[in-house]
Amino acid sequence: MKTFLSAIFFVFMAFQLFSQDSELEQTGLPGDNFSLEGALELFKKSVSPEEFEKALNTADNHVNNLDLNEDGETDYITVLGRRDKDVHIFVLQIPVSESEKQDIAVIEIEKTGDENAILQIVGDEDIYGEEIIIEPSDGNDEPTEEVKRGPASVNYATLVVNVWAWPSVRFVYAPGYTPWVSPWRWRNYPIWWKPWRPLGWAVWHPFRVRHYHPTIRVTHAHRVVHAHRIYKPVRVSSTTVRVKHEGARANYKVNKSKTKVTGPRGNSVTKKSTTVRGPKGNVRGQKTTVKRSRKN
Repeated sequence: MKTFLSAIFFVFMAFQLFSQDSELEQTGLPGDNFSLEGALELFKKSVSPEEFEKALNTADNHVNNLDLNEDGETDYITVLGRRDKDVHIFVLQIPVSESEKQDIAVIEIEKTGDENAILQIVGDEDIYGEEIIIEPSDGNDEPTEEVKRGPASVNYATLVVNVWAWPSVRFVYAPGYTPWVSPWRWRNYPIWWKPWRPLGWAVWHPFRVRHYHPTIRVTHAHRVVHAHRIYKPVRVSSTTVRVKHEGARANYKVNKSKTKVTGPRGNSVTKKSTTVRGPKGNVRGQKTTVKRSRKN
């Protein structure tokens, strides 16, 4: 009997701890229900933008849990490609209604050499409260940034990963490639797609956390500069989505501080802290960026 009661107590305490961790992660913004890290992994594994679009809209991949029009079913995400010479962008977009669309994120790629390319995915500010930039990492970088976004702190650095070997990247730089523009529109979707009911936060959160790993990092720098300039003029924002989440964005308060410390060997460290607080002042997330410099 004691063993049984102990097991029940353990389960209860584990649930309480999970609930507290979930509350810290949740912002109330639509971005809570879409994994940028997961989307980047799907793009890496896909052999083409068309396959990538199908993967985004496959329930078992647990990347998309969005329901922007609140009809009780997940939204279909279209992928829209554009090209300017050696620069590609892929806009992840949701038809919210017959007259409105909303960008969720954009994948930006630039070819920087014969067999070199760099890539970032940028989460839309209407969806995340600010632009969230995710990029590949080799997993062995010297830490220069630390961001608390999941169950544990993750370190980030400035080493840029070459993504030329990714099948999807090779595909779009192959001769004869025509930019992929999804043919699907509002209420006109592929027959294989079956929308599902969005998962509640307690169920969705573990799937979202599953996509956090060392080969993907958050950064504050736009490295794919030309691609981002191409995207900005064509960015699409839904008035309905923006107005609906005004309150959540207002509660997404970001406080920043900067501290500079000089060590005994003349090395200086500049530490920038960003704290995101909710409407009651509780901490939703923390970011710390550390920049090191050496005395001449």
